[in-house]
Amino acid sequence: MAKLRVAQLNVEVEYKHPTMIKQAEPYKADFERPNIRVSISDESMERMKEENPHLNEDELEYIFTGAGFYEALLEFNGFMLHSSGVCMDGYAYLFSADPGTGKSTHTGLWQQYFGKDRALIINDDKPAIRLVDDVLYAYGTPWSGKTDKNLNMRVPIGAIVFIERSTDNRIREITPNEAVPLIMGQTIRPAQQDKMIKLLDVLDTLLRRVKVYRLGCDMSFDAVKTSYEAIRVREGQ
Repeated sequence: MAKLRVAQLNVEVEYKHPTMIKQAEPYKADFERPNIRVSISDESMERMKEENPHLNEDELEYIFTGAGFYEALLEFNGFMLHSSGVCMDGYAYLFSADPGTGKSTHTGLWQQYFGKDRALIINDDKPAIRLVDDVLYAYGTPWSGKTDKNLNMRVPIGAIVFIERSTDNRIREITPNEAVPLIMGQTIRPAQQDKMIKLLDVLDTLLRRVKVYRLGCDMSFDAVKTSYEAIRVREGQ
């Protein structure tokens, strides 16, 4: 078992394939007691290979160790949001959308517009969100989808934005009632009632403290300026 420190949690993960070996390296840590253990038995791997014949063992290991971590995260005031998270000036802005909509393209444009030294990609697909010491943070994790864009860091969340394609660029803040189904559509929905209650508790806190927006945009710098001016945290306000 490898020892990793992810989202301020001690995580033991069993892996042997190249993708996890590479992705886990920045998160390696030393500790005595784990908070979370993640492993895939040989029997489970064989079953997953049968259910997902288009994926090889390396891909399956990467996907399902991530799924194991994110399910366990529910026990620690946290959850995963399928999104691309960019850190700007000390705050995390999470852009979520269905696959193929362009969330990674949009955050990539932030890096082009503001510069990669200022706009940092925390995690390009599955940042972790946790409530720690009464603050909601976004965390990088080793599991970042099809790219290796992730950083071992935590940043207070500035806003969450749901993207949809549009020929013009427009953004509006949405209500918690509008936000709940959007968030639930982009995270793990546990089957166990106790875990669902824990997820809903964190969401309740999140929606009381973090603004959520809908962004209609094209893939241009004007879309970056439209979203940034609307969502950026202004100190003292």
